[in-house]
Amino acid sequence: MAAPEPSRSREIELTFDVRADTPLPDWSGLPGVVAVSAPEVRELDARYLDADDLALGRAGFALRRRTGGPDAGWHIKGPRGEDGGRTELHWPLGDDDDDDVPEGARAVLRAVTGAPLSPLARIRNSRTAYALRDADGGVVAEFVDDRVAATDERRGVETVWREWEFELGAAAPGDADARASLFAAAEAAVFAVGGRVAASDSKLARTLGL
Repeated sequence: MAAPEPSRSREIELTFDVRADTPLPDWSGLPGVVAVSAPEVRELDARYLDADDLALGRAGFALRRRTGGPDAGWHIKGPRGEDGGRTELHWPLGDDDDDDVPEGARAVLRAVTGAPLSPLARIRNSRTAYALRDADGGVVAEFVDDRVAATDERRGVETVWREWEFELGAAAPGDADARASLFAAAEAAVFAVGGRVAASDSKLARTLGL
């Protein structure tokens, strides 16, 4: 039987470092945004795997199994493109709490490495999500407030921090100039309350001290 096809999405986002007590931004000045949804709390638990030589990470890929939230499952994130975004493939979880990497995901990753995969990091995240909507109710962007507790499984090092993500939604503007204006307004709102551009490329990179 052929492996099931994954769902596919494009993740284009900004990430910010903030203090534990930083107040939330005011999104009222963002172009096209007329309403912000009520907060939705998600408890996420992600386990990342890689080869012993970190072949996936060196090639710009990340493999994780995540529980909690609307997209629980196995995910492969690909390298960043020219637009700063990453293509993400998603497979649902199996019946077993410790289900193996789906064959479809293994097939994708064989182009990068055929080596055995072992635990790399565990990232637990208490996330509060907000949908930023336009006049028709479409999601222009999703803003998430993340409080993270992460463990580098190979070094035994634990790290905690808070960060924000601002990710384009289905109703985000399609042209580059409009997207740039939206991102500029989001940055201004975050900087106004004391946030700053994230120092690390991703949660995984920060967990590993990269």
